[in-house]
Amino acid sequence: MKLFSCPVALLLFLLQAVPGLSLPKDTLRCVGYHGFCFHSKSCPEPFAAFGTCSWRQKTCCIDTTSNFHTCQDEGGHCVPPEIKCLQEQVGLCPYREWKCCTEV
Repeated sequence: MKLFSCPVALLLFLLQAVPGLSLPKDTLRCVGYHGFCFHSKSCPEPFAAFGTCSWRQKTCCIDTTSNFHTCQDEGGHCVPPEIKCLQEQVGLCPYREWKCCTEV
């Protein structure tokens, strides 16, 4: 996995450095969460679906064996920023500003 993520990071850097060649926002968010874009609607094992890529034409999949677990995997639920958490939880939420809470 680490061998694959280095070229992807370099590609992202180059695409952001050249004007007009930037990636779609959903793809940048996916890669920011250490995700990968797949053509299929479902993710292969050990990946889990985590949104979209390429203007909603691909599926963003994150590795469930890594340290980047979704909020639901950790026993929490995602809430928008205007809702206050009694206790926050570590975990990824599918929307950018949302947070993972164990109790709302």
